[in-house]
Amino acid sequence: MEWPLTIAACAFLAAYATQILAKPQGALEAVAEVVLWLTWAVFLVDYVVRLTLADRRWQWFYRHLLDLAIVALPMLRPLRLMRFLTVLALIQRTTGSMLRGKVAIYTVGATVLTVFLAGLAVLDAEQNSGGSIKNFADAIWWAFVTITTVGYGDYYPVTVTGRIVAVGLMIGGIALIGVVTATLASWIVERVSLEAERTAIATESQVESLRAEVAELKDMIRALDSAH
Repeated sequence: MEWPLTIAACAFLAAYATQILAKPQGALEAVAEVVLWLTWAVFLVDYVVRLTLADRRWQWFYRHLLDLAIVALPMLRPLRLMRFLTVLALIQRTTGSMLRGKVAIYTVGATVLTVFLAGLAVLDAEQNSGGSIKNFADAIWWAFVTITTVGYGDYYPVTVTGRIVAVGLMIGGIALIGVVTATLASWIVERVSLEAERTAIATESQVESLRAEVAELKDMIRALDSAH
């Protein structure tokens, strides 16, 4: 389901962004709405198939409550953004086997995507509320300062849905800092380990060289003793 989910997520992003930014009317609005429901159906099929194939279904169910929320909650328009979390979770499944460089690339890409999506979601919730976030530029600026935990306070959500998006973005910012810190710590530990290994190899080589010299000196002494 990797490719179908990825394609569905990209289609969802295009339709969702079109609805929020272009505010289409008529046929284009209908097409965007159909695409949103089709992508939801794909995510629903993925969840049902994985639940059906699980050996211990109840255990799998309890451990994947977020997946259930991603499928169930987006039936409500304000929470449609959660559908795209499926593809982020899908990408994250493979990061355990990735090289650190690829993990860093994933982290940067996921962060940029999260800021963009959070901007769309908060604009959808706030644009008619009379709050400070009135356009997409304001929403992106708010998302950026929120995920970096700066929080200037010049723009802030006033609706319940907007605040839910804010909470998720704050948690995402903390997780981002954790990933960056862990990646940097892993790099430092690896460098220290490599240096220690090189030092140990060099020390062992020096010891072997000294042993060879001592053995050679012993042979020379024995030869001199035999001559006398």
